[in-house]
Amino acid sequence: MVPKHFQFGGGLQETLLHPIVLVAMVVSAILILFLPRKYVIVPVLFTSLVVPMAQQIVVGGLHLFVMRIIILVGCARMLIAKASSQEELLAGGFNVVDKWFTLWAIFRTLTTLILYASMPAVIGEGAFLWDVFGGYFLFRFLIRDRDDITRSAKVLAVVAVIAAAGMFYEKIHFQNVFGLIGGVPILPTIRMGTIRAQGPFMHAILAGTFGGTVAPLFFWLWKVAKSKFLAVIGFVSSAVIVVAAASSTALMAFGAGIFALCFWPLRKKMRKVRWGIVILLIALHLVMKAPVWFVISHIDIVGGNSSYQRAFLIDQFIRHFGDWWLLGTFQSDSWGIDMWDHTNQFVAEGESGGLITLYCFIAMISVSFGMIGKARKAIEGDKEKEWMLWILGATLFAHVVGYFGISYFDQTRVAWFALLAMISAAAYPMLAPQKVEEIAPGALRLDPHFAKRSPSIPYPAAGRTPSFR
Repeated sequence: MVPKHFQFGGGLQETLLHPIVLVAMVVSAILILFLPRKYVIVPVLFTSLVVPMAQQIVVGGLHLFVMRIIILVGCARMLIAKASSQEELLAGGFNVVDKWFTLWAIFRTLTTLILYASMPAVIGEGAFLWDVFGGYFLFRFLIRDRDDITRSAKVLAVVAVIAAAGMFYEKIHFQNVFGLIGGVPILPTIRMGTIRAQGPFMHAILAGTFGGTVAPLFFWLWKVAKSKFLAVIGFVSSAVIVVAAASSTALMAFGAGIFALCFWPLRKKMRKVRWGIVILLIALHLVMKAPVWFVISHIDIVGGNSSYQRAFLIDQFIRHFGDWWLLGTFQSDSWGIDMWDHTNQFVAEGESGGLITLYCFIAMISVSFGMIGKARKAIEGDKEKEWMLWILGATLFAHVVGYFGISYFDQTRVAWFALLAMISAAAYPMLAPQKVEEIAPGALRLDPHFAKRSPSIPYPAAGRTPSFR
């Protein structure tokens, strides 16, 4: 029998849609259909992130979240644009990140369908593909150049301000104002006497991780886009979100982004830095009494965190490799107390889709870093463009650190998809005429504009349950 934590279905059995949300959704849908393409990103990002995900219309057992409806309308706009224009649907074409993303989504879906073999699983995976394929490729369509990246960062700054204001009120007055419209609790959770605000997100850790991972983008607004006011209030709001969430994961993601930005002077020596990290981890593994991943258990930034549980989850995940490597597993609750709780995105990928899904997920991150690095080298000397790429890399690094403490299952995924689209939009003009596709194993070619600098760029080989902790 499949454990309760791993069963499909459930949730609300009737529509939950506040009149304010309904109006916002209708207005957003109209704007998405009729605004010029470059401005469509504004209602898509704003509505998807600010509206609690549980706001939904239930039709015949199908849960049509507001975010899903916005994605559907956005995809309709994308198809209309394709039918009426000769412009490429995706900036730079279908690139290597798109390939790994597509493989990840397909393998995760197929393995889950094989593992569960039930109609609820078919419906659930259909919804998953709606969310990830629709969301990701919608952002790839909307975010096409530097101006779109800047516009997206500005919208995220406004979203951060709204979320921070609500979470600050929640922290002080012990009431979540977003809960008044439904979809999230009105009363916040308390751990070790500390209020953990969550705002419009499904959990405080997810709220805090959102704040921590968008913070580097506001440095872009300050450094390059010259929007200093939005940069300041966006960054301050991110810090408020992180503090109000009272989550070590959020603080680590926030700190990781800032730490990565500080590595700018060492940008030409990152190969040595990476090897240094590998050597350090090996050395720690040799001298520690426990495996090196138990370093996580010593991170105790916020009192009452679950750092040991996260380290133990990784340990059991590795020890039970035979349980999940082929198709994933729904029996991880038998590994120990709370081992069903996926407080790690990498563990969640392995348990949801086996080794091949985990590999595709890691490869997607790896080639994203690789694309940023190769593009930065291609335009070396142009500090403004270098900074843009470096900031996107710092944001990506913040997400990776956050993934060691939480798995995304709410609208936080929207920010993740938007970031991947930003990376493609920023890098593809600086890379190959083949539009950042793999031309041969391990190689990419440069745009003719940069051909005199280097004829080729080596490209490195790429190596569901909600979390409530």
